[in-house]
Amino acid sequence: MPDQTLLDELLDVALDAARQAGALLRDGRPADLGVAATKSSPVDVVTEMDLASEKLIVELITGRRPDDGYLGEEGAERTGSSGVRWVVDPLDGTVNYLYGLPSWGVSVAAELDGEAVVGVVFAPARGELFHAVLGRGAQLDGRPLAVRPAPPWGQALIATGFGYALGTRTHQAEVLNGLMPELRDIRRGGAAAIDLCDVAAGRLDGYYERGLAPWDLAAGGLIAREAGARTGGRPGAEAARELVVAAPPGTFERLRARLEELGAWHD
Repeated sequence: MPDQTLLDELLDVALDAARQAGALLRDGRPADLGVAATKSSPVDVVTEMDLASEKLIVELITGRRPDDGYLGEEGAERTGSSGVRWVVDPLDGTVNYLYGLPSWGVSVAAELDGEAVVGVVFAPARGELFHAVLGRGAQLDGRPLAVRPAPPWGQALIATGFGYALGTRTHQAEVLNGLMPELRDIRRGGAAAIDLCDVAAGRLDGYYERGLAPWDLAAGGLIAREAGARTGGRPGAEAARELVVAAPPGTFERLRARLEELGAWHD
């Protein structure tokens, strides 16, 4: 088990970074905010605020823990010497943020020797701060979190997300078409870290998404697991990046098996 004093220090840094970056994004959003760049496709956008948030977080981490490594969505990357690596999404849900929708946030995780041990997700427009420490459980604004008990399959509320490549989106729609009639309903929030936190908070019965990057999953995945969820990929490849599933025990197995039947892992 990691040293608890170290975990306390990492949590303190993660909370400070997420709060400060979230305040910057909330209070500093220009009225004329526009797209600064695109990544994988013309609809996979970056704003100037994504870049400003990542700069703030990296500078704070470097100032507090100069020997740590980090990996950020917008390009910040360094190999450290301490065994700690920070995995950061400075603005998860950029399109929501661009359009003025409230489902966006800052995701900050600390990994120790490759394992996520601290995770913080701050959703300023919702006024919510989620965090988890490995082995200590997950909290929302100081309140312990627990997943919902698995419901009957036909009463499950499941969230998902869509990729940016046209071929991937088309296949994801086909999978969704097969899955939706079996469930209570589907939700599409547009921010993976927040969807994972909503599983942890019992607001969703499960979540799946294809093509998540480490910064999408690191903090939210730990928060979901510490609240009692299972997370994983295709059977036999639990950490598979091509599709991630998160749900309480019972729902997790059913959802993953159904996604396998529907070919969710393939184009």
